Parts: sequence; structure tokens; C-alpha cells
Amino acid sequence: MDVLHWMPHHFLMKPVKDTSGNERLLLSVVDDDESIRESLPGLIKEFGYAARAFSSAEEFLSSGVVAESSCLILDIAMPGMSGPELYQELKRRGEKVPVIFITAQKDERIRARVFEQGAAGFLLKPFSEAALLATIKVALQAT
Repeated sequence: MDVLHWMPHHFLMKPVKDTSGNERLLLSVVDDDESIRESLPGLIKEFGYAARAFSSAEEFLSSGVVAESSCLILDIAMPGMSGPELYQELKRRGEKVPVIFITAQKDERIRARVFEQGAAGFLLKPFSEAALLATIKVALQAT
């Protein structure tokens, strides 16, 4: 688990109402891997957050929940727009959301590059529930 302990930006927490009417922070997952999209939202909900999953950067951008997302869990390698490209697009649009990158690629250059760009965290797949929760907490504390 890699997390950035000092964040150069301040982010706004944006609670949304879940299906029960409770206000929870929305964590969005963007990953082309169906198994990740099916498993992570349930786990995130067990942690006490609201969750939405998207199969591509383009789907996330057109979803209408970009501004509601308090944290983005983002795969690095996806067809079409990559995770780092989506992150740059969000920054270009002025969206300030902490991003946790996830990947199966064990490449130190990728990890270094996303942290240089301001990522809040970086997890190698497969990662543990404890590592995910700890990384989410650090990312959200950067707000």
C-alpha cells in the first residue's frame, strides 16, 4: 500500500443520500475489469460509504456524479482513456477529488508518475480489504 501523506490540494467532502436516505460520502470506482466493478462497491459500502462503479473513464465523465464523488478509485490501464488521462482531464476541468490508483502492473515508474501528478494512493492488485480501507481513509483525510 502506498499513500501520499501530504496532499498539495484541499478537497471538498460531498455527502450523498444512499438508498436508505442516509448521507454518506460517495466513492466512485472506474475499472474495465468486471470482477472489480462487482466486488469493490459492496466492500466500500461495508466500510460505510456510498459507491458507484463505472466500466470506463468516458462512462464516469458522462455519469453526472463526477462532482459528487469524494474519492475516485481508478484503474491505470483501461481501453480508451487511461486512468492517468482521466485524472488529468478532471484536473483540467477543475475537479478536485482525491484519486487512489489501482493496477496489476508492477512498474515502479507508473507508481512514481501518478504520485508526481498528485495521486492520494496506489494499490497493486490484488490488495487486501485492510489496505484498501487504510488508503481510503488517508485519501479522505487529505480533504
